[in-house]
Amino acid sequence: MFENKTEQEARFEILDMVGSYCDIYHKKARYKSGDKISYAGRVYDRDEMVNLVNSSLEFWLTAGHYTEEFEKKFAEYIGVKYCSVVNSGSSANLLAFIALTAIELGERRINRGDEVITVAAGFPTTITPILQYGAVPVFVDITIPQYNIDVTKLEEAYSSKTKAVMLAHTLGNPFNIKSVKEFCDKYNLWLIEDNCDALGSLYTLNGETKFTGTFGDIATSSFYPPHHITMGEGGAVYTSNPLLHKLIRSFRDWGRDCVCASGQDNLCGHRFDQQYGELPFGYDHKYVYSHLGYNLKATDMQAAVGCAQMNKLEEFSSRRRANFERLYKSLQVVADKLILPQAAPLADPSWFGFLLTCKAGVDKNKVVQSLEKNGIQTRMLFAGNMIKQPCFDEMRLNGKGYRVVGTLENTDILMNATFWVGVYPGMNDDMIDAMSDAIISAVMTEME
Repeated sequence: MFENKTEQEARFEILDMVGSYCDIYHKKARYKSGDKISYAGRVYDRDEMVNLVNSSLEFWLTAGHYTEEFEKKFAEYIGVKYCSVVNSGSSANLLAFIALTAIELGERRINRGDEVITVAAGFPTTITPILQYGAVPVFVDITIPQYNIDVTKLEEAYSSKTKAVMLAHTLGNPFNIKSVKEFCDKYNLWLIEDNCDALGSLYTLNGETKFTGTFGDIATSSFYPPHHITMGEGGAVYTSNPLLHKLIRSFRDWGRDCVCASGQDNLCGHRFDQQYGELPFGYDHKYVYSHLGYNLKATDMQAAVGCAQMNKLEEFSSRRRANFERLYKSLQVVADKLILPQAAPLADPSWFGFLLTCKAGVDKNKVVQSLEKNGIQTRMLFAGNMIKQPCFDEMRLNGKGYRVVGTLENTDILMNATFWVGVYPGMNDDMIDAMSDAIISAVMTEME
């Protein structure tokens, strides 16, 4: 088939067929009344599939030119200096935290026993790295209906051991960045923004509007399929601090001291003429490890998909906002029975989902089961109250490993009465309206 063609001609023909294949066989079916409405899903076209196949034909497999392209595109778009692609958002959180434990940071280094302020209402991997390293998460309550940290509790949460604040922007809704930043600046604390559910969200601080993920020292993103863009699996850690970037890269790439890219040798020109630790003089710098790290890189095939997705991010964010607004307006008729979500002051969220809290007299479980029975997919706000999860049983019994500020009253309300539905860009107006009708019907029926 390709005997008389150059490699470039053969590749062009293959990719042209791949594009046509995607157009024909991956065309999304038109929504019909009664179809299942998922809370999230992949939104893609021929661009992603062509990029993916092109990368596979190159067969580089590990991080390569698509990874470099994505890191550059992402950093420029979001407004930071450095971006490192990793294999998941959870790995991104691990890297963001462990970078702050490096000896190079001196007195600001997070040591075992130091405290990190966070919330119990969220996803486990925002706090898992804190616990696994031996630091102490300090859990603060949230506010409803913003579902982010109650900043009035920050001073109470602070102690002489506090070194950092690590928070997620809940379902795309930015936390109170102004108050959190002022608190961190006051006590010289690190700020990690878990931006996994908020890519494209905006916040205005001191008259300047920027993307979330650019206010802290380090931020993270996830590119799992439900998120704002996808690589299938994948994530990113980003910062404008050159030292933190160097540490992130080292911990991501086995803990090595060398900064050569995959397949590159002797970038520094001193591969065999330096002394490192107690290794023999001239030991190959490619195998010198300045940290105890991991291999958390993604593949170039994942990054190839991400490059195509980046071109659609603005459109995706716009659609998420429009879907949220349409659903919000239509649910006003049950606002006396459901607490509707509210954007944080100074924020313009790119919503990941639409949170609903059932008021007194409305049984969340019955509403959720009704929706699921009628094809409307629902989700909890992840762990609900993390310290009541089975993985906390031992710590809870021993009373060690974490600290709680106050009673976490709103966190428990969320655990018991809150669920969410999707507003992802694959939804059209008909789907939003059908979902709204189903929610209203479920609530009104349950109240009868």
